[in-house]
Amino acid sequence: MHSSRRRFISQAAGLAATATLPGLGLYAQNAPRAAQRQLTIGCQNPRTLNPAVQSGNVTGMPGAQLFAGLVLMDGDFKPVPYLAKSWDVSDDGKRYRFSLVDNAGFHDGRPVTANDVVFSLRAVKENHPLMSVTYKAILDTVTAPDRHTVEIRLKRPFTGLFSLLTPPLTPILPEHIYGDHAGPLRQNPANDKPIGSGPYQFIEWERSHQLRMTRAKDFFRGTPYFEQLVFSLAEDSLSKSLMLEKGEIDYLPFSFLRVADLVRLKSNESLVVTPKGYEAIGPINYVEFNLRAKPLDDIRVRQAIAHAIDKNFITQRLHRGMSKPLDGPFHSKNAYFDEKSLVVYDYDLDKAKRLLDEAGLKPNAQGVRASLTLDVPTFEPDSTVLVADYLKPQLRKIGLDIVLRKSTDFADWARRIGAWEYQLTMNSTFNWSDPAVGVDRSFLSSNIQHQVWTNTEGYANDKVDAWLAQAASEADFGARKAIYSQFQRQVTSDLPFAWTNEGIYMTVYNKKLTHLPMGVFGGLSPYDQIRLA
Repeated sequence: MHSSRRRFISQAAGLAATATLPGLGLYAQNAPRAAQRQLTIGCQNPRTLNPAVQSGNVTGMPGAQLFAGLVLMDGDFKPVPYLAKSWDVSDDGKRYRFSLVDNAGFHDGRPVTANDVVFSLRAVKENHPLMSVTYKAILDTVTAPDRHTVEIRLKRPFTGLFSLLTPPLTPILPEHIYGDHAGPLRQNPANDKPIGSGPYQFIEWERSHQLRMTRAKDFFRGTPYFEQLVFSLAEDSLSKSLMLEKGEIDYLPFSFLRVADLVRLKSNESLVVTPKGYEAIGPINYVEFNLRAKPLDDIRVRQAIAHAIDKNFITQRLHRGMSKPLDGPFHSKNAYFDEKSLVVYDYDLDKAKRLLDEAGLKPNAQGVRASLTLDVPTFEPDSTVLVADYLKPQLRKIGLDIVLRKSTDFADWARRIGAWEYQLTMNSTFNWSDPAVGVDRSFLSSNIQHQVWTNTEGYANDKVDAWLAQAASEADFGARKAIYSQFQRQVTSDLPFAWTNEGIYMTVYNKKLTHLPMGVFGGLSPYDQIRLA
């Protein structure tokens, strides 16, 4: 086969430990400053430490330190060598051949080989809650011609492959630890005491308290600057913001702090608050309709609810300008976002009432047309809990009596939504780096599953299914964007969701830190190059 050799070569450069500098909370409490550097990161409580079986930032942040991937992505969505030092792509875009670095090892001393990569892609394909959908659609074969060469053949061209081969989406696992001989991957005890090939290796995990790592011996990219990482697992916003102010947390990606706390921290001269580093995440928030539940199966009712939501009030008053209104499935920074294709539901209470009249929902003597239950998860409280609290009196203005059912924890909410035992729910998802991974999953009729962050709403449209299948195999960006423009027009017309706002994703860090990961995956990248100014 003739091939165009788009070849990239990594020149690994070690980070030498330099003279120790004084800092706020940047050293282990029980060690002399000259002897040990410690970086403390704020994080929520993970359910597992293995990104091959769990998506999202809570597992992805520590997971990217424990496990390496084939590539990383820079700030322009371009692949950067990591475990793969170079690669070739065939002219038809269906064959990728990767050459691995020859000095990478797992934390138990065993070398990383092409067979581990082959196993890892198969493991993610079979076990990851969202990557399994994409890999089953695009992967044909994954083989290891020799110990340091991996060949991936696709069923059809897929321009987003490189972004999938990053640590948070496809971590490279040691087959001798996680292989079939060890039993089901999801139940493997090494998920909680991982062995990977990332810059840091596992020490201990005190659930709901802290997770500790030490820098890996002979890491193939060079010695990480910080000797230890400590992930502080405080959940509530006030605790994390106070720890930042006292220097007990140095780095807080995916802050999930309340807006009031972010406003206060912005005035702290020792801290930096930035929205950078989430371009490949694309967080979006919305009200999800269970399309099986009456009266929400009537599009006029869904349209009425959409017209009754004042998104400017949410973003400017509730969020103090830290979020943006959202009118469709794509984050505004996504390359496939097309504002002109969206069907927009302007704030109009009178129109909302007329639509409910047309749907046969007449107000009773108390002015109530219907009573609906809105489920509220615990995550992203300013975009879920706070917005739900706003929607209850707001939707009462058009005659809808909203009962808020607030979940006790994530598992409580996930069980109910996964079982389709709901009418309305606040929800949040990531666009991720390619729509085939983060967007399509919510709308494909083949992905209607009893699992959160799939098509739990029960949306089915043959045209949408066909467009998404076509987009997944379209190699030309312009043609692919045109397909996704049609898709955006159709789903905003069908309205399975009432979109509210883009997520409030901020990183807060001690200003003495430099070289933080600010590529498109931000805090889901390795921390080996973070250092003191």
